[in-house]
Amino acid sequence: MITNQNPTPDTNLTDGMHVVVDALKKNGIDTIYGVVGIPVTDLARHAQEEGIRYIGFRHEQSAGYAAAATGFLTKKPGILLTVSAPGFLNGLTALANATTNGFPMIQISGSSDRAIIDLQQGDYEELDQMNIAKPFAKASYRINRPEDIATGLARAIRAAVSGRPGGVYLDLTTALLASVIDKDVADKTLFAPIDPSPASIPSPASIDRALKLLAGAKTPLVILGKGAAYAQADDAIKELIEKTGVPYIPMSMAKGLLPDDHPQCAASARGFVLENADVVVLLGARLNWLLSHGKGKHWNPNVQFVQLDIDAMEFDSNRPIAAPVAGDIVSSVDALLAGLATTPFKATDEWTKAVNDAKIPNDEKMKVKLSNTDMPMDFFSALNAVKGVMDNHKDVYLVNEGANTLDDTRNVINLYQPRHRLDCGTWGVMGVGMGFAIGAAITSGKSVVAIEGDSAFGFDGMEIETICRFKLPVTVVILNNGGIYNDAHIDLSGHGDPSPTTLMPNAHYEKMIEGFGGTPYYATTPAELSKALEAGIASKKPTLICVEINPQCGTESGHIGNLNPKVISNK
Repeated sequence: MITNQNPTPDTNLTDGMHVVVDALKKNGIDTIYGVVGIPVTDLARHAQEEGIRYIGFRHEQSAGYAAAATGFLTKKPGILLTVSAPGFLNGLTALANATTNGFPMIQISGSSDRAIIDLQQGDYEELDQMNIAKPFAKASYRINRPEDIATGLARAIRAAVSGRPGGVYLDLTTALLASVIDKDVADKTLFAPIDPSPASIPSPASIDRALKLLAGAKTPLVILGKGAAYAQADDAIKELIEKTGVPYIPMSMAKGLLPDDHPQCAASARGFVLENADVVVLLGARLNWLLSHGKGKHWNPNVQFVQLDIDAMEFDSNRPIAAPVAGDIVSSVDALLAGLATTPFKATDEWTKAVNDAKIPNDEKMKVKLSNTDMPMDFFSALNAVKGVMDNHKDVYLVNEGANTLDDTRNVINLYQPRHRLDCGTWGVMGVGMGFAIGAAITSGKSVVAIEGDSAFGFDGMEIETICRFKLPVTVVILNNGGIYNDAHIDLSGHGDPSPTTLMPNAHYEKMIEGFGGTPYYATTPAELSKALEAGIASKKPTLICVEINPQCGTESGHIGNLNPKVISNK
């Protein structure tokens, strides 16, 4: 598409939109997620024409979550394409979530005329998008000239993947997309950045300090975070843990980095190991709210921390870090392994036995929960049926969101391969499910199971049309207890309205996917659920299973009810 010119046949002109696509191809971008409209529709068309896969969504936020999932799984920035103003804002939540979680992602948005925006003269979808994005992104850039397109994209890619990964915003004005440039001149500007995410080598002193602290530990513990999973240092991390014999607990998106049934996994003794560990290695994990900030009754008050993180600003954020190791996870773990030759450490038999003994009563309690035969099903009996199927399909990706659905699935469903679990992460965002499922399916080409609470599914349920349109191997399992948390609440209005947390316990969500050509199931028993899930995975076709569970089951806010303030009733 060439605009604003009447070229003669002997001219060799191109426009900004074509140069953007050429720059994306030069950088190996093979997939774009988004929602098209003014001024980026032709950009998506031309990208598709040039061999870049375009995955069109029903809402920009879900498309952004798919891009973020791609970033997490590949260590390359996932690309979100949005229209100006409202579409940009719809994608911004996903961009902010990517930054918070450390996922590389670039949101590319068209924007309106700068001259009119800057004078606030009321242009179509007028918004100063670049500056609005800055607080929510790792970096925010605007490209104004076609000769700068390759440089702008290179800066965005480097910002997204270097250091702690994150979301980057890239603003393409309407004028830029329509601008004309000689194609030979444009081609000479194209390049891909060399080594956009260079290794960050930890200092020998920091490695020596960490090893000496661990060598003196009596009750050491490793906590694996999603940063460790992202790093793809799988073999080295496994070697470090097994060579030292130290128990470990995985944060939710680090599940599967080592198999959840590994003998050193102390997940079912989490409380015991946190209360008794004297030295804790934070390996790609942060002392945020998910770990009670490293404080309080859940922690040994005398614990000392070794923290491996690429961002030195993360150290001492909540507790003093006795042995900070600033560097990328690959280089840092390799250095620790090398240092074991001169400063070895190993968990004692006494500590290993104590951890294993602490697992036993909790494992028995879980067995009792999973064996519940009451009808309707509760979360645990439903998830026990899911577990039996998932254990037979260890390569299936798991997406998970909700409150009780999230918490209980994390505790019940084992993962056996790294980066096979995607969930609502550090922010606890609802509505990531369908976007993450689509991103995982597109990126991996493998089957995905998304286990959803009925409330969480409502945020992005329309994307099942996207799943069906692209014929993706995604099976959605909705655990429907009829409410946000549950349906065990009363009407306080006096007008017959549902309570603030009430949804529809008898909803048939499976009818939605039937309308788009997918396969529907409705399950009321564990046997029905197991059969439907097995069939959905085996078919490799879009499937939705609506699971009827007891509306009374589920607790307020799941496992984090302490964060939900209680007020004194006036009645």
